[in-house]
Amino acid sequence: MAYWVAFAAFAVLVTAGLVALTRSSAGVVGDGTDEFAASELLLQTTLSQAVVGALLVVAVRAARVPAEALGVAVSVDLAAVGFAVGLALAVGNEAAMRGLDAAGLGYDDALREALMPADTGGWLVLFAVALPVVAGVEELLFRGVLVGALAAGFGVSPWALAAASSVAFGAAHTAQGATGVLVTTLLGFALAAAYVLTGSLLVVVVAHYVVNAVEFAAHAR
Repeated sequence: MAYWVAFAAFAVLVTAGLVALTRSSAGVVGDGTDEFAASELLLQTTLSQAVVGALLVVAVRAARVPAEALGVAVSVDLAAVGFAVGLALAVGNEAAMRGLDAAGLGYDDALREALMPADTGGWLVLFAVALPVVAGVEELLFRGVLVGALAAGFGVSPWALAAASSVAFGAAHTAQGATGVLVTTLLGFALAAAYVLTGSLLVVVVAHYVVNAVEFAAHAR
C-alpha cells in the first residue's frame, strides 16, 4: 500500500508541475512569441512532455503498477475505435470553437498559432513527433494514472477520478484562456469516459492525437 500512496503523491506532484509549466508557457505566449520560431516552441513543448512521460514510466515501474490497471494493450481494433472516437470528438470540438467564436466567447488560440509550422518539414515533425508525444504523455497521466491506476490502487470510483482528472486536464490548458479551459475540461471528461468504458489507454491516445491533428489541420495558414 505504501507504494500506491507514494505513487499517488508523485502523480499529483507531476500534475501540479505540468499545470504550472503550462501557466508559464501561457505567460511566454502572452508576452509575444516573435522572437521564438515555431520549431523552437515545438521542440520545447515536445521535450518537456517527453521528460514528464519518462518520469511517469519510472514511477509506474517503481510502484509496480500493473499494466492492466493502466489499460495497456495494443490491437488494430482498439486503434480503430480510438480513431472513430477522435473524429467524433474533433468534430464536436471544432463545432464548439466556432459556436463560441460566433458568440464572442472564443478561446485564446495564441499558443496554437505560435506552434503552427511554417514549412513541410515542420508539419512532418508536428504530426509524426510532437502530437504523438503530447497525446501519449497526457493520456498516460490524466487517464492512465489519475483514473485507471488510482482506481485500481485505492478502490475509488473511476468516474469520480475521471471528473477530478478532467478538471486538472482543463487547468493544464490555461494558455487557451478561460473559455478554452472549460472546453478542454469537457473534452477531457469525454476522453476519460471513453477510457473508463473501453478500459484502453490506446483508444484515448489515438483519439487525443486525432483531435489535436484535426485542430491544427483545420486552422492551418
